[in-house]
Amino acid sequence: MMDWPVAGFTSTGSKRPEALFGPDHPGAPTRMVRSAGCRVWDVEGREYLDYIMALGAVALGYAHPEVTRAACEAVEAGVVGALAPALEAEVAEQIRRLMPWVEQVRFLKTGAEACAAAVRLAQIATGRGVVLGCGYHGWLDWCQGIRELPFNDVEGTRHLIRSVGDQLACVVTEPVVVAEPSRQWLDTLRSETERVGALLVVDEVKTVCRIAVGGGCERYGIRPDLVVLGKAMANGFPLAAVGGRASIMAGVNRTWISSTLATEFVSLAAARATLSVIEREQVPTRLARTGARLLGALRDLQSRHRATVVGVAGLPEMCFLQFASDAFGHATALGAARRGILFKRSAYNFVSLAHSDADVDRTAAALDEVLGEIART
Repeated sequence: MMDWPVAGFTSTGSKRPEALFGPDHPGAPTRMVRSAGCRVWDVEGREYLDYIMALGAVALGYAHPEVTRAACEAVEAGVVGALAPALEAEVAEQIRRLMPWVEQVRFLKTGAEACAAAVRLAQIATGRGVVLGCGYHGWLDWCQGIRELPFNDVEGTRHLIRSVGDQLACVVTEPVVVAEPSRQWLDTLRSETERVGALLVVDEVKTVCRIAVGGGCERYGIRPDLVVLGKAMANGFPLAAVGGRASIMAGVNRTWISSTLATEFVSLAAARATLSVIEREQVPTRLARTGARLLGALRDLQSRHRATVVGVAGLPEMCFLQFASDAFGHATALGAARRGILFKRSAYNFVSLAHSDADVDRTAAALDEVLGEIART
């Protein structure tokens, strides 16, 4: 649209109406003005129960009072300054205590930046250039066109790593790609990267502070060389980090990984407060319980709408329906929105600390109604 001031409608591609609701989306909400708990309000004042949760960036609920208070205090403290903030070291120490495999960290603003930094550090540490990936790691140039490791495929993974051999700098993988990883696949990743002298980088942007405080590394006992953290770590404030063994992180002294606003106070303060709440309130355990109710409801929906829904994927904390066609997925997301529920048609839907059992039950009933309508058309 030539008369619309934002190129591509919005700066976050996954929030485009066609991405959420499909190419034909009459009456769908397109812009919001407020969020609180697990609800958002559009420009017309309509309220929606939300499972998109800022694309998984919010686990405590929007505008969580403890996080909001910390952020407001940081704003009043000046936001930024000329020197390294004491808060930076405090949050780094908090992460190190909660995730002992992270000996040092470097803060950035986005998961894409942090993934790129992890790759650069791996290339510096190994003196090699080739990277293998598994999952989604952002939009920057390094991950466009790289060879993809097959998730949970032990033999395929072993073969690909060995075929690259001493050219391989690192494998970058998400710990969860639609399904949970098998123990054998994780062990293969670790042993085969060590065998060829490459590093194992675990991209925890979606999973940290959600499936466990320490993400997939904690839940599945992975011991990576580097990790990438983001999203729920600061409950929606722009903060990410790359961290890992101190010997590898020392590579920051041999390259340039820096951003003017990497150390602004507000996001660091939000992260400190978020990590405190997540630990104190045992948030991953509570997300698992609420998510199990949602996942169970989705499986029940599949059993009753088999012509439309062909599967249920993901984990309790991050799950979605798999549809017989894209058109069915679009119709379901649009029908849910018309009933006041924002529900993604693909990976992933996220529960938060703010979602109640009643919210989940209302969602299941609305989706059942939508799927029934689809079946009748």
